[in-house]
Amino acid sequence: MTGPLVLVGGGEWSDGCSFDAALLEASGATEVTVIPTGSAYEHPARLVEAAAKWFATLGATVVGLNVLGRTDALDPANVEAARRARFVYLAGASPMHLRSVLKDTPLWDALVAGWTDGGVLAGTSAGAMSLCDPMVDPRGGAFTLGLGLLEGLSVVPHFDAWSEEKRHRTLQLAPKGLIVVGVDERTALVRDAAGHWRVEGAGGANAWRDGSEITLTTLP
Repeated sequence: MTGPLVLVGGGEWSDGCSFDAALLEASGATEVTVIPTGSAYEHPARLVEAAAKWFATLGATVVGLNVLGRTDALDPANVEAARRARFVYLAGASPMHLRSVLKDTPLWDALVAGWTDGGVLAGTSAGAMSLCDPMVDPRGGAFTLGLGLLEGLSVVPHFDAWSEEKRHRTLQLAPKGLIVVGVDERTALVRDAAGHWRVEGAGGANAWRDGSEITLTTLP
């Protein structure tokens, strides 16, 4: 049985992210692995430090797995560390870079295997976007290839900060039948082991298909 799958709308590891405590408990671990691939060119160590400060308040430690380029995703030591992890956060600013580094690599296979075995797999901001296929291309709001763990569903993080124009354009560009979910900052869309979705945290989430709003209970 798979573990929880978590799509965070950004603003991670800050007040309002009440879901992290429950996810930590669900993982059965006291260590969180943060993979800052999406911020490879934007001070990735700062993401790990921010996570460490946050999870220390929850009684957990954080280890950063510096998978910043594709060779890192092929490194057997990194692959083994990813496979052992029981609570993983994919983070960063660029879903395009994150996808290009992880797609079709042993490290990505290890992350999926860990989640399939009951571990917690969370993506925040770029991490949440890249778990989907297709995923939103933040450069223009169109859609492009993602990692594909969730098919037929795309996530728009930081949704409470998106302009009405960007929202409209993205929904207009969405392929027919695709579910688009906007998730606010400091908010998580969580799928439990039984496949049921719920929203936790400071904000909300909204879903659309073919331009019409739908309920979250219909998500795949």
